[in-house]
Amino acid sequence: MLTTAGHEVRSFTHWVTDPLPAAVPQVRARVRAVLDGWRLPLDASDALLLAVSELVGNVVRHVGAGRMRVAVASGGGWLRLEVADQGASLPLLPAPRAAFDPDAECGRGLLMVQLLVADMGGELVVSADEFGKSVHVRIPAA
Repeated sequence: MLTTAGHEVRSFTHWVTDPLPAAVPQVRARVRAVLDGWRLPLDASDALLLAVSELVGNVVRHVGAGRMRVAVASGGGWLRLEVADQGASLPLLPAPRAAFDPDAECGRGLLMVQLLVADMGGELVVSADEFGKSVHVRIPAA
């Protein structure tokens, strides 16, 4: 469940889907429609859309089975995103100064999201429970 950290949630929506490649653009389009309706600043909206694409893509690439849940919420000056799946293994959050292969075709998406979120004054948290794992993103709405 998307946490609110004590803040009033003004708007909330979620989707549950299979983690198939077609889900990435579909979920992104749905999130974009919701964010457009909330009339958010472009940088906050773009950051959340990038996070959606990367996190949903990771579920499709690395889990590929079960169900995936994507939720977005706005309230208390924050935008929240949760991407949850039924996979057992937790993604490792890379150290911000970790060495990476600049020619690699994958492996930098989570780092990119983590750095973008931190640069905006937000946070990225990975959690797990008996149902699977969740990646939570929280960024300022303004």
